[in-house]
Amino acid sequence: MKDKLVIIGAGEFQNPLILKAKEMGLETHVFAWQSGDVGERSADYFYPVSIIEKEKILEICKDINPRGVTSIGSDLATITVNYVARNLGLVCNPPENDCCSTNKYLMREAMKRAGARTPMFIKLDAQDSKDIPDEMKYPVIVKPTDRSGSRAVSKVFNYKELLTAVEAAAAESFEKRAICESIIEGEEFSCECISYKGEHHILAFTKKYTTGAPHYIETGHIEPALISKEILEDVKKEVFICLDALHVTYGASHSEFKIDSDGKARIIEVGARMGGDCIGSDLVWISTGYDFMRMVIDIACGKEPILKREEKDDIAFIRFIFNDYDQQMIEEFLKSEPVTCIRKEVKAIGKTPVKDSSTRFGYYIMKSNERVCVEKLFNKRSIEH
Repeated sequence: MKDKLVIIGAGEFQNPLILKAKEMGLETHVFAWQSGDVGERSADYFYPVSIIEKEKILEICKDINPRGVTSIGSDLATITVNYVARNLGLVCNPPENDCCSTNKYLMREAMKRAGARTPMFIKLDAQDSKDIPDEMKYPVIVKPTDRSGSRAVSKVFNYKELLTAVEAAAAESFEKRAICESIIEGEEFSCECISYKGEHHILAFTKKYTTGAPHYIETGHIEPALISKEILEDVKKEVFICLDALHVTYGASHSEFKIDSDGKARIIEVGARMGGDCIGSDLVWISTGYDFMRMVIDIACGKEPILKREEKDDIAFIRFIFNDYDQQMIEEFLKSEPVTCIRKEVKAIGKTPVKDSSTRFGYYIMKSNERVCVEKLFNKRSIEH
């Protein structure tokens, strides 16, 4: 009889996890709101239950009797993963992790208490009419306290813009709150880690590209990122301080950070899950040879992860589609440069502007041995970005 794995979420970024689990000989039981997602079809068993209905999922899982419960790339899903796994006596992060790793305000508080470098921050709701403290200074970043995917993120320059941005962020927030932070300047990166029994292992560093102000929607990512050894030591120290502060004990984590003008790492936020945007599911494997998804599944099933890697020297990258121009640019790039397309997912491209990560029109995952040509693609910006 096959061991059973429960997976929370059925979207396109969850599907590689479903396929990996099946490849490993596990029987997959997938929970998600029924909406025609690819994971509904690739799962061995699909249950049309919203990922936030954790009590209902737990009751069904008592009959399934899974070996593990997991998810990738979704902050919201991690709450249900921990709740269900904890109540079934399976491997998961401790209760202290639940809120502080999915609520950006509580996350900032935990990081500050642990001594991590944190910007000034305050919590606001749509009914607040107060201005930021004098010592904070404009411009500032406003975002929902408990959402991801660049939803309702804004750079604001004055009090009038603040009121509008807080209202928009609170509307997207589950708890109807926004966090307002001083801006962290510098190039943006992420650190992909796996943790087991509280010991953290860095697998890869990723360079992040966005549309910039005001909404900072990701346009793509490159692995490995070019970061000097001296700076990497500081990054590692700061990331591990934050992972410990957030009680990340088991499984994947995705720590976003910037490197300031002094060469110091400043953490933006940490997800107690694999990086979305195909970072964990695809880019890590292509660029490093680490089987990140297998590690996540093994840990969920109570096994120590295998940290062995295949030797690879490819540069892995993903570029997202915002409009017709983007797709044409990438297709021309593939014809003219020493690049291999690993996979592409492109929906019908509409005329409505992209407002966050969930409304992008698709992506291309590629690899190359030549960094110069890869960076050439990211130096080309869509006419609408």
